[in-house]
Amino acid sequence: MPASPMVRLRKICLALPETHEVEAWGEPTFRVRNRMFATYANPNSHHGGGRPAAWCKAVEGDQALMVRSAPHRFFIPPYVGKSGWVGIWLDGKVDWKGLAVLIESGYRLIAPKRLIARLP
Repeated sequence: MPASPMVRLRKICLALPETHEVEAWGEPTFRVRNRMFATYANPNSHHGGGRPAAWCKAVEGDQALMVRSAPHRFFIPPYVGKSGWVGIWLDGKVDWKGLAVLIESGYRLIAPKRLIARLP
């Protein structure tokens, strides 16, 4: 039986140097120091809108490009979307390797340089 989307997302996020999980707004969030780079949107909460999703910090301009090119896969999440974050649906066929790249990219935007230097 495959792991749940939350379990898989947690594994990706916590594999990054010095990250930790904090529950905020009723959802698991992933942080380095006190800065958030990803969160899980539970399908049973108003954050998920009935579908499991991950939200992650994105490079400026990437959000619009991703949502325009694959609206079945990406969306603008509430609250943090105005800051450039991107939402990724975690139901259906998920590109987990691609998601890991997006999560790492968000991590690189906020992590200290000494931690980024530890990444491959």
